[in-house]
Amino acid sequence: MNCDRCESEATVHEVTISDGQVLEIHLCEVCAQETGIVSSSPAPVEEILKKIAAGKVSAESAPASPACPACKTTFSQFKQSGRLGCPECYTAMAQQLGPILDRAHQGAVHHVGKVPKRMMAQGGDAPGLVDREIALAAAEARAEQIRRLRADLASAVHAEQYEQAAQIRDRLQALQRGGTSGQSSGVGPTEGSS
Repeated sequence: MNCDRCESEATVHEVTISDGQVLEIHLCEVCAQETGIVSSSPAPVEEILKKIAAGKVSAESAPASPACPACKTTFSQFKQSGRLGCPECYTAMAQQLGPILDRAHQGAVHHVGKVPKRMMAQGGDAPGLVDREIALAAAEARAEQIRRLRADLASAVHAEQYEQAAQIRDRLQALQRGGTSGQSSGVGPTEGSS
């Protein structure tokens, strides 16, 4: 990969994520020093070794991270991999996972689920205003109505009743778009009837 500034071989790669935007910068050693991304004087080896030793001492004196009784995954393994071993890990590591989950879910304390936009328009502005049981029943009734209309459409086409099939098709399309089917009237959408 080439340097973004001088087209030399890039040896420094910086990835910055800001507001969901990913910015990648690829620079050679000289350009990286000029921009201040990399220091021109390397850190003394003694300082690096002291930092490493201090890190080991603090890690040794820290209490052992909790392990899941079911799968034996530890919190340090979770931090390295970003994955828990099993559902029991949530309970075993609840104290350590709490702040992480709070940040990830932006403070939400319970799952509210996803509500279709059409239901939001009918039920109010906030997902909490939608009665989930009514929404589920309406969705099931709608799915049943679509299934019934498809069967009616197939039988109308099979019986070569093409005008009736066209009306059923129009009702089916209206229902799939989110409208009502006009099922009881036997008339399709208001597009100018025959």
